[in-house]
Amino acid sequence: MAMAARVRSTLPIFHRLLRSDSLPSHTPRATLHRTLLCPELSRKYSTSLKKDENVKVPLALFGGSGNYASALYLAAVKGNALDKVESELLDLVQASKNSQLFSQFTKDLSVPAETRVKAINEICGQAKFSDLTKNFLVILAENGRLRHIESIAKRFVELTMAHKGEVKAIVTSVIPLPSQEEKELKETLQEIIGQGKQVKLEQKIDPSILGGLVVEFEQKVFDMSIKTRARQMERFLREPINFGSL
Repeated sequence: MAMAARVRSTLPIFHRLLRSDSLPSHTPRATLHRTLLCPELSRKYSTSLKKDENVKVPLALFGGSGNYASALYLAAVKGNALDKVESELLDLVQASKNSQLFSQFTKDLSVPAETRVKAINEICGQAKFSDLTKNFLVILAENGRLRHIESIAKRFVELTMAHKGEVKAIVTSVIPLPSQEEKELKETLQEIIGQGKQVKLEQKIDPSILGGLVVEFEQKVFDMSIKTRARQMERFLREPINFGSL
């Protein structure tokens, strides 16, 4: 992706910023207090939503990452920028995976907040991120929460999928499913989930399940793997037989 390439091209900025001894005193700072549950963030982004109380999160998410993702979702919906913000977050997460330096930067709390903020501002400017995404990332940088960007992005995607009426189904197998089997499985899941929602199938490869499938969707798990069946058979064979009931 072009945007992902732009993000990667800005990573040398970190070398310069992390080696600098000082930063200008006018480095921008947010007025939010540092807090895991970020109520200030929610208030800041929800202020403009008071006139439109119909804007609500489609899923109740909990924990710090869930609260950050929910606050960003409300702002993105209000700004009609849901897809753009999602794309920018995922690009940043991918850049972190591709660059050990960037990954270390986001996780290193010893880096001064001013340095984190300056780096994020420069990266977002070079990558041409929207102001909404940039301001959100600056808040994370200020609060020392950049290390949670991957989990926040994951929760944000959950919200965008729910917003679009999409249901993510993860199927785990030993080898990739043939296209016909994938198609049939998707159709079966669509029948189970019903009309009004669209199944988005994601394949995962895990040789440890030995064979069969594990299907997860909507907080449900259908474990049809050989590994689980073998464990169930082992437990059955170890159970003592009550001959008195025969």
